[in-house]
Amino acid sequence: MKTIPSIEKFMTTSPRTIEADVTIAKAVKTMSEFHVRHLPVLDGGKIVGILSDRDIKMIESFTEVDPEKTKVRAAFTEEPYTVSPKAPISEVCSEMASHKYSSVLVMDNHKLVGIFTWVDALNAMHDLMETRLK
Repeated sequence: MKTIPSIEKFMTTSPRTIEADVTIAKAVKTMSEFHVRHLPVLDGGKIVGILSDRDIKMIESFTEVDPEKTKVRAAFTEEPYTVSPKAPISEVCSEMASHKYSSVLVMDNHKLVGIFTWVDALNAMHDLMETRLK
């Protein structure tokens, strides 16, 4: 039986990040420009959370919110799910499904080295099915 690969094989390396004090409008622009739906959030260079397109849609639904003035810190999710690059993909996907996480931050020695999203999970599943089940 083949070993289960680690998350580092399928993660997106060097993900785009955003500072907590940037406006929501800037976050939307960054997501659009780089075709991403998740941005790890930094405060003073330290990971403090994750901002998803879902977080943005929710905060923009409030009538008193001005995306040009409201900061990312008002919308991001604190304490994101993090894993080591060596974490088995099966465990990561199980945890994501169990808690309905749409992304995982991959940290190595307290440094962000990647992000793994449900799209990455689908690509991994495709790859594993093509290479291991044929």
